[in-house]
Amino acid sequence: MTSKQALLGDTMVLLADNLVTDFDVVELLTMLADRCVSLLGVSAAGLMLAGPDGALRVIASSSEQMRLLELFELQTDEGPCLECFQTGNAVTHDDLSSATVRWPKFAREAIANGFHSVHALPMRLRGNIVGALNLFQTEVAGIDNEGVRAAQALADIATIAILQYRATLESHELMDQLNTALNTRVVIEQAKGIVAEHNKLDMEQAFAALRSHARNNNLRLADVAAAVVSGTLNSTALRPAVAPRKSR
Repeated sequence: MTSKQALLGDTMVLLADNLVTDFDVVELLTMLADRCVSLLGVSAAGLMLAGPDGALRVIASSSEQMRLLELFELQTDEGPCLECFQTGNAVTHDDLSSATVRWPKFAREAIANGFHSVHALPMRLRGNIVGALNLFQTEVAGIDNEGVRAAQALADIATIAILQYRATLESHELMDQLNTALNTRVVIEQAKGIVAEHNKLDMEQAFAALRSHARNNNLRLADVAAAVVSGTLNSTALRPAVAPRKSR
């Protein structure tokens, strides 16, 4: 068994474990985005999840650059992830320089950020579409069929986990719980800013420090972020996963 096969198996186990236990949606999908980069050799990965109102939100990204591009996609209301979610079908474009008619604003922004090809895969179970997975590459090249199948399998398992979680909630609780999960991202962004400022880190390093503290102390990422924002957790006490940025 190769190291990538072992990592794929481990990722599927981690996703499946969340089918029967309460879990942190943001952490689950961030792990999925990170593993997609490691397993598939793509440059960046991100996920959008539909809220109770049916609108997509950015829920997880493998990098800050990817997160900002996905936010741009939502703001301009065009791009592969939106198209994938709306149609329920995979969307592929191996050369974004030829996509300026299809997605005029998004294609230019993606290329400006160094991305030149994209795969968007639906998070879908039968007719229920909960979101989409975005995979970007800096090169003009597509992902091979084996890679696409692996990515779709991971997205499918994550979809089942999310739907299973929804099924355990009463309908009146569903709206609050899903809104909380999506709004958690806002709190995390605030915490990232605080940690970055107090520890002289960039935003990706600050996020890594938050995640590391949550894992090392068996805490939910959302709870750690909320504690930083409220001041009950001293942000300078977090141990960065990487070295602080150099002062300019």
